Order: sequence, then C-alpha cells, then structure tokens
Amino acid sequence: MVFLQAEMCWNVLIPADQLSPEGLLLRKSIIVRLLEDITNRKASRDHGYYIAVNELKAISEGKVRELTGDVLFPVTFTCITEKPMKGEILVGSVEKILKHGVFLKSGPMENIFLSEKTMSEYKYLGGESPMFRKDHSKLEKDTIVRFKVMGFRWMEADRQFQLLATLAGDFLGPL
Repeated sequence: MVFLQAEMCWNVLIPADQLSPEGLLLRKSIIVRLLEDITNRKASRDHGYYIAVNELKAISEGKVRELTGDVLFPVTFTCITEKPMKGEILVGSVEKILKHGVFLKSGPMENIFLSEKTMSEYKYLGGESPMFRKDHSKLEKDTIVRFKVMGFRWMEADRQFQLLATLAGDFLGPL
C-alpha cells in the first residue's frame, strides 16, 4: 500500500450561524468543516483516497459571500493519501463472487475486480455459496486474499478508483 503526503489548499465555507467572534471557536469550526469536506470528497484522481489530515498549515483571511453572509476561508494543510499503483501487491477481502470473477475490498478501495481469467487453475463452483476452488485452496465470501494490481482507472461519478487484479505471481492468493 502506497501512502503519500500531499500539501493541499481548499476553500472551507463556514455558514454565518457558525461564526463566532472568539478565535478558538472559529478555528474549531474551520477544522470540523474541513474534516467533513474531506470525508464527503473521499478521493481525487491526483491524490488518491484521503486518509487523514496531518497538519493545518495556514488559514487565510476569510471572504464574506454577500448574498448569504457565509465566509469562505482558504486553508492550507497536509494530508495523508493512498493511491493505487500498477504492480503493487495488496491484501483484500472477498466481497462478492460471480461466475466471471470476484470483487474484492482493500481499505478504502471498494471496487477491485479479480477476473477468473487471471486466477490460473481456479474453477468456479456455483450454488448457494459460490466459490472458486483450486486443490486445497478456495476463494469464498470474506476470504482474505493477497493480489497484484494490474491496472486502475478513476471514476469521477463515484469518486473512486476501479482496480483490476490478478493472482498470477509468487505468494499471491488466499492467506
């Protein structure tokens, strides 16, 4: 898993009813709103998934919006992010099993597809609880799997990455 530290500048909007003449309460409101914004944005194409705010570097002077009275504060901060990389080895859990492959989840990445074509020698077994089986190894719901990232793409509408995975390689598969 590749963790990155990025310095970012965002505009944080504080509603007029949350403004306070006391500096500490205003700073608290800005920090809380920044954390809410990061949670709602979830990820970006350039930085990956937002994991945590590391340091609040600067809060610039706010600009009042004339119609609403809300105040827009430019904020500079550092943030820890996680971005998938091609060739990276990750560990995830099986979420869903289909005839053509398996969907995995790993940390904040919820859309990882492991195609049956990339699982050499595994055979699909349907039924009430479907699984892929190979000798004494099986992939079923909630199985922990080590896999390699073959590729990924950013999905703007969902604000997340779609990953394509493989089990081809040494020490890859169910743990």
